[in-house]
Amino acid sequence: MAGYEDLIGREDINDLEAILAVSNTDMESAIHTVESNAEAIFTWDYDKGSRSGLDRLYEKAKNSQWNGTTDLDWSVEVDPEEVVANNFIAQNPDGGIGFDPAGTPFEKWSDADWLKFGVESNNWTLSQFMHGEQGALVCTAKIVETVPWIDAKYYASTQVMDEARHVEVFARYLDSKLDGYYPINAHLQMLLDDIIADTRWDMTYLGMQIMVEGLALAAFGFMHMMTTEPLLKQLLKYVMSDEARHVAFGVLTLQDVYSELSDAEMMERQEFAFEASVRMRDRFLQQEVWERMGVPAKDAIQAVMLTPQREMFQNMLFSKIVPNCKKLGLLDRNDKWLRRRYEELGVIQFEDWVDTEAEYEELQAKELVTQP
Repeated sequence: MAGYEDLIGREDINDLEAILAVSNTDMESAIHTVESNAEAIFTWDYDKGSRSGLDRLYEKAKNSQWNGTTDLDWSVEVDPEEVVANNFIAQNPDGGIGFDPAGTPFEKWSDADWLKFGVESNNWTLSQFMHGEQGALVCTAKIVETVPWIDAKYYASTQVMDEARHVEVFARYLDSKLDGYYPINAHLQMLLDDIIADTRWDMTYLGMQIMVEGLALAAFGFMHMMTTEPLLKQLLKYVMSDEARHVAFGVLTLQDVYSELSDAEMMERQEFAFEASVRMRDRFLQQEVWERMGVPAKDAIQAVMLTPQREMFQNMLFSKIVPNCKKLGLLDRNDKWLRRRYEELGVIQFEDWVDTEAEYEELQAKELVTQP
């Protein structure tokens, strides 16, 4: 069993200085290389439908393809400052900022400063979504190559197209409606590198389909609910319809596999799930935004990001991950190891929320009822 130092590079999961010490030192390069030594697997068993859940997802995916060029109204004018102002009014009808700025770096901030921060924060968030979607694109192509079942290869091939479309629309939105994009956050890059470099096909599933895509599904849902900007709202709606299938794909594929693993094998998956959770939580501290705003990141995070409201938001991002980990048997194997880690992170309260496979099945049932 590895210690925290081995898993996440520090013994205290909340050590803010250690978190901020991780930074992207390769921001000028347009190419990033990760070595992947996974085996490419052919299967000569072409019995389509032998895994009925995956087959249903594949058929649904074939009928759910959308075109980011023609299905979104790119003629919509977007004023980033107006969007931030409207979002703030919608989310804070009392006009408050949620904390007392006295004695903080924000004590003398004007409305213009807060407006600029809101624009930068939106840009940063959408940039990390875009980078994460490229990670999903690469990982899903790897799944097509490495998974041993034809039904999984069929479905994963549709997700490759989904992820390419997601990268395309986020990049177009950032370039044409906002002011370009931020480089990838170092914590997100470390996680994507680990997922891609692992040679075991199920770890690609766990890291991307369960962890990264699970958090993305929750984050997209929050942004869709909070934004008042119509083009972004429609874009997120399309992306979320795909993401729900993607996470369900991971749960469906791994359920039977993980039920047959030894305790030692499951411990490796539990440790990886914990490491991924910490990396994803750390990336939402937005240290690059504070640096661009000229504010010491540690001081800013202690003042804003550690408020009860912000901590609640960050915890809610795990609302899709924890129930899926429970369904896969990851929480309670090996003397409840991952359960105790999620208790430390403050996210175990989501364990009995609906898992994504069940949620997706409920949505499909509702669609059938409403169809003419």
